[in-house]
Formats: sequence, structure tokens, C-alpha cells
Amino acid sequence: MPRPLASPRLTLAVLAGAAGAFSMLQSLVSPVLPTIQADLGTSRSTVTWVLTAWLMSASVATPLLGRLGDSLGKRRTLLVALSAVSAGSLLAALAPNIGVLVAARVVQGLGGAVFPLAFGIVRDEFPAERVAPAIGSLSAVLAGGGGLGLVLSGPIEAHLGWRWLFWIPMVSVALTAVLAGLLVPESPVRHRGRIDWRAALLLSGWLVALLTPVSRATVWGWSSPGVLSLFALAAVLFLCWIAVESRSADPLVDLRMMRLPAVWTTNAVAVLFGANMFAVTAFVPQFLQTPATAGYGFGSSVTEAGLLSVPMLATMAVGGVLSGSLSVLVSPKAQLVVSALLSTAACAAFTLLHDHPWEVATAGGVFGLGLGLAYAAMSTLIVRSVPAHRTGVATGMNANIRNIGGAIGTAVVATLVTSDSLPGGLPRESGFTHAFILLTVTSAATVALAALVPAVPRRGTTVARHAQPRRKSAHPH
Repeated sequence: MPRPLASPRLTLAVLAGAAGAFSMLQSLVSPVLPTIQADLGTSRSTVTWVLTAWLMSASVATPLLGRLGDSLGKRRTLLVALSAVSAGSLLAALAPNIGVLVAARVVQGLGGAVFPLAFGIVRDEFPAERVAPAIGSLSAVLAGGGGLGLVLSGPIEAHLGWRWLFWIPMVSVALTAVLAGLLVPESPVRHRGRIDWRAALLLSGWLVALLTPVSRATVWGWSSPGVLSLFALAAVLFLCWIAVESRSADPLVDLRMMRLPAVWTTNAVAVLFGANMFAVTAFVPQFLQTPATAGYGFGSSVTEAGLLSVPMLATMAVGGVLSGSLSVLVSPKAQLVVSALLSTAACAAFTLLHDHPWEVATAGGVFGLGLGLAYAAMSTLIVRSVPAHRTGVATGMNANIRNIGGAIGTAVVATLVTSDSLPGGLPRESGFTHAFILLTVTSAATVALAALVPAVPRRGTTVARHAQPRRKSAHPH
């Protein structure tokens, strides 16, 4: 098969389409969980597995497929990931019961590898001076896609039904996969070596053992035997994984690479940004939809809450695009510090100024700008800091760490919001206020962590990109 010939612009457009389609699945379903619960005749605790199963699957698949992409070819692995998303969407759209729907979400979660694979293709194929702007654009799509899901979820469910939340992604992802096969070139930078499946199994084990109690703690109780036992199991499996990876001649995740100052500090920042992002996108819409009879909230519909999220969606996109363009003048580290400051200001505004819809929408706009800058800056820092043949697994782990932070942040905020309810079952305003205070404190801590990230010189992109000469790389196409 001849190598596809495409301009960087076309390649970027296809990669953005793939990233956008998958990122929408992060938030498209969550606003309509009550509808799915009623339609499939299941319980509230069971229907949340529609989100939990997707999160756990993406957490396991992202580093594993990122590593396979580095070894077997990023374009080829990208097509596998997109095919899984499309197949999972078809299965979800036809699901006759909650069990099949949860299984479909597991299949969809394999698409989590789209992001590290896309970043890796950009690094391999683009001229060095275009890498940062391209990563900024992809990061804008990554951040904005989640917000777009919140906006589109209500109208699609209201006019077409919840199953169309899967039919539409199925068609769009299938078309994107065809375009990727035709237009995206296979990256010639490869890292030959076997996959350490013991390490993959242990990585999957500790991630599932960690994320299951985190996502279910509000139902089971933080001090319940099930939660504590799974946390203990996660710790044991994590230590075993560290031991296996440290001794492996060809590790799934190179722990020496993960200990690079720019990598571990950026990943530490990613934990807190992930916690804030998932918590804000999950609970600000709930705040907006709370009936005014509760003494707060605005009684917004799902569609109205989505429209109030438009400023956050728009500024996420702007922040991601600006990040790449500003990288010539403002370092990714400086952008990360600014984004953390914007997040702190936004969460403080959520705490103090939430009496009118425009106040919440404005704070969301500030938060979105910081998030867009942060996603692009973190991706650029990781890509510039690691060898080209490790881009997939390094960016995959960064995305994974954001997901882990998001799961923890969402669970903790859910505990605060639901800890004290009004007679009708609605949470008190104080629950949301305490949650917003926690997010403000977390954002302030993110500022301090971002300041610890070492500056990575721009020339690092060029050096790392050519760490392995292309002429020595296997290239089956």
C-alpha cells in the first residue's frame, strides 16, 4: 500500500476531527443519564457505570495503544482506535439493556488512544516550527469537544432521543477513519521491541482497582470495606507494576522518562487540572439546573444549561489556538502558570458570584480560557521533553493522569455536594459553595506546581524529533 500523501493542513484537519469526535463522548452522555436510567429500567447507581466503564477503559487503553503506536505505527493504531469507537457507538445505539450499554462504553473507551497517537503523528510529520501551533489546535479541540458535548446533548436528546447520542458519533467517527486511512501518512519513527504484557496487565489492574472505588465511593461510602480493599489492592498492584517496569528491558512506560523534571511536574499539574475540569463540567450544569425553589439555582433545562456553557466552550477553543501562536513569545511554562491563575480566579468567582446566570457563564468563560491554554501547554511540554519514539506513551500517560485526577475530583466534589440535602432531596447551596471553595484551593495549588515546571527550550522539539534518524526507521509503506 503506498504511503498516503497529504499536506500538514489536511493531516491536522483529519486528526482534529478524530480528536473532536472522541472528546465529545466524554460529556455527551452525562447530562442524559436520568433519561437512560428510566428508559432501560435500571437504578441510579447502576447507570453511572455508563461513565465509569468508559473512564476505566480509556485509562487502560490510552497508554497501551500509545505504546503499540510507537512500535507498530501510529496511523495503523489510530485506525484501530477509531474503529473501536465507531463499533462501540453502534453497539450503544442498539443496546437493549444497561449491561450491553456498559459493554459498549468499554469498547468506545479504546478510543482514548486517539490523543497520544495524534500528537505523535504531528511530531513525526510536521516541521519543527509547526509542531507547537498544531498541538495547540489539537488541544483546543480536545478541550472544546467536551464542552460541545454539554451544549449538544440536550437538543439531540429532546428532538431525536438519547440513542442518537451514539448514532451521530458512530457515523462521524467512521467517516473520520476513512479519511485518516486515505490522508494521514504512516509515521516512520518507530521503536522496535516487544510489548511487556505483564506490565500491561498490572497497569490495567491498578488503574481499575483505583478508579472503581474513586468513582463509586459516593455510593458505597469512602470508609466501606469495598472501597478500602480496592484502594489497598491498587497500592499493591502499583508497586508490582513499578517493580516489573523497572526490570524490563523494553518497558511499557519508561519510568526513567517519567522521572524527567519537565515530565513529572507537568503530570503533577495534570492531576489537579483534570480534577478541576471534570468537576466543573459535571457540577456547574447541575447547579444551573437546580430549581430556584431550593433558594439558589435557575431551574435551567439540559439545553439551557448547555447554552450557558457556550462561553466556556468558546474560550477553551480560543485558548488552545492562541497557545500555539503565542509559543514563540511566551513559553509553555509561563502559559501553564497563567492558565492556573485563570482557573483560580474562575473558581473563586463560582464561589462568590453565582446569583445570576450571566455571572456563572462569565466565570465559565474565564475557566475555559485557562483550560484551553493549559491543555496545549502541557502537551507541548511533554512532546518537547521526550524522544520522538516515546511521544505516544508519554502523552498517553499525561492524558491518563488527567483522567485519574478527574475521577478523584468528581468523586470528592460529589461527596461535598450531596453530603447535606434539603427535604426534597436537592443538595443545599452550601454543598456547592464548599465544592467551589475546594476547587479554588486546588487551582491555587496548581499555580505553585506550575511554577516548578522547568522551562523546556524550543530547540528541544527539533532535537527530540530527530532523536532517531528517519532513514533507520522501519517503514512498511
